[in-house]
Amino acid sequence: MELEKELGALLQTNHLSLATAESCTGGHIAARITSVPGSSAYFKGGVVAYSNEVKQNVLQVSADTLIQYGAVSRETVTEMAIGVMKTLKTDCAIATSGIAGPGGGTPEKPVGTIWIAVAYKNEIITTMQSGDHGREQNVQNTVQNALELLIELLK
Repeated sequence: MELEKELGALLQTNHLSLATAESCTGGHIAARITSVPGSSAYFKGGVVAYSNEVKQNVLQVSADTLIQYGAVSRETVTEMAIGVMKTLKTDCAIATSGIAGPGGGTPEKPVGTIWIAVAYKNEIITTMQSGDHGREQNVQNTVQNALELLIELLK
């Protein structure tokens, strides 16, 4: 079964709602979720928070977090997930932030460094993926990994 269908079935069976907060994936996760007929029963919406301004003003990521850890960090995606759950009043969330490439990398955070957070109520799992496989593949890998991670958390 495709991951978005498996996730949708889990959410629907358990009467849970989902929101996404995406930076480097630019809405690709929301697109996969909404490709499933009937997804409006569990998917409330998503925020594409490409700028730090949106991360702060819409998702309530603290300025201190962004200054201390940067947009591409465990701390930031954790706050993004919590923020989108509060803003859209959902049970679950997926958040992503990273450097999809081809530019933007640094020695500390090279291209392909992407953080994912998934949340269910008060439980949050984060993971970092690394390795540059080209922008499109970096994004697609992130989408797959994020969906798998939330399925794992809900099971």
